[in-house]
Amino acid sequence: MPASSSKAPLVFVTGNKNKLKEVQQILASGTGELQITNQDVDAPEIQGNTQEVAIAKCRYAADKLGTACLTEDTALCFEALGGLPGPYIKDFLKTLGHEGLNTLLVGFSTTKATALCTFAYSSGPGQEPMIFEGRTEGQIVPARGPTHFGWDPIFQPDEGHGQTYAEMDGAEKNKISHRYRALEKLSAYLAEETKGEAESR
Repeated sequence: MPASSSKAPLVFVTGNKNKLKEVQQILASGTGELQITNQDVDAPEIQGNTQEVAIAKCRYAADKLGTACLTEDTALCFEALGGLPGPYIKDFLKTLGHEGLNTLLVGFSTTKATALCTFAYSSGPGQEPMIFEGRTEGQIVPARGPTHFGWDPIFQPDEGHGQTYAEMDGAEKNKISHRYRALEKLSAYLAEETKGEAESR
């Protein structure tokens, strides 16, 4: 993804260093020039789906920081529970833990789940955010692998050769993850945006 080295860094609104590192790695596969920094912005919490949450947070952050911003909202949707926990997975995980999330599915005939990632990108204050989504299908399984990255230990992607997200190395995970698929779309959009800016000069 060609980008001018003079272009201001893109601010990823997060305090999660693991997420920042993953986003930097994925976008770096398309360009070595786009700089991604992070800033933790205490945006008002809203209830809604992943798109509504990401857009509201992005709009708020762009106005507050006065620059181009990227925000993310993730969801883990259990088929047996009609899509829950969905965007509330962080609260479910904090309350129930990995084992408790597995227990929710006891008695159901399916452990299928969808990992959903929604990025919102705003080019600056007053600019309506654009949405980029990625999905990865998989199963909920008993926790395996390192436990430092959210629900990764209990999500086994269908394309993961029997490994959970947590058991996969970063490069492997980044090829199939919901986050990667959303960022691929963002990367393509930013490439077109940069191309358009260059042609208008």
